[in-house]
Amino acid sequence: MAKVVLKLGADVSTDIIYPGRFMATVLPTETPQYAFADLEFNKKLKAKEVAPGSFIVADKNFGCGSSREQAASCLTGWGLKVIAKNFARIFMQNSINVGLNMVICPGIEASEGDELEIEGGKVVNRTSNRSFDIVPMPKARQAIIDAGGLIPFARKLVLQAKGHS
Repeated sequence: MAKVVLKLGADVSTDIIYPGRFMATVLPTETPQYAFADLEFNKKLKAKEVAPGSFIVADKNFGCGSSREQAASCLTGWGLKVIAKNFARIFMQNSINVGLNMVICPGIEASEGDELEIEGGKVVNRTSNRSFDIVPMPKARQAIIDAGGLIPFARKLVLQAKGHS
């Protein structure tokens, strides 16, 4: 079980997730420091007040705007999970590529501090005692996320093809 550490509305752009002025920083090891740089939440991240596995909950169209991959990698770097009613198409693909844990949950209702669990195809809000259906990822996309992203997934396939497990 993990807590909701940030609740956001609709149309959260990649400029909010990873401001454009930091675009020169592209290494996944360096991008996390700029996650939500213009929000107070960034200070909580840097102060290590946010546990890995914590949830960001958002409304519709999370990750809209630009195609910057850093918006997904900066969240992966903190070990955060994102639950949204839906995701912008390019952000979703970038997130899959970097192994960001995302959950599409059109009916999600949660507030900061709520405790959530994902079980049996649902997001269960333990605080409100309500559950919400998840739209499952296609198996191929989920396999990439589970492997930690496209590069680890491809590495795994290459090793399997060579007879290594």
